[in-house]
Amino acid sequence: MYCVIRCPGCRSFTYIDRFQKWKLCHVCGEVINTGKATQYIEVADHKDAEAIANQLERHLHATGKKDLTPAELQKLRADYAQWVRNQV
Repeated sequence: MYCVIRCPGCRSFTYIDRFQKWKLCHVCGEVINTGKATQYIEVADHKDAEAIANQLERHLHATGKKDLTPAELQKLRADYAQWVRNQV
């Protein structure tokens, strides 16, 4: 399982293995304490995590928002759950 998180320094999205304690940000080089980072979604595959992280970056840039609203976060999780159910 992988978790999509954000760097507290540059606010870029990235992902981690859910058992990782630390991650080096690929954008700014900050060491991220994964226990303190906000987890946006947990997914089964690293490819899904990377795709979602990229989509979230594009969404925030396109909308000019600083972060997802609680409703957007809930929709993201529901959409992913539905996608997983349809894969089986």
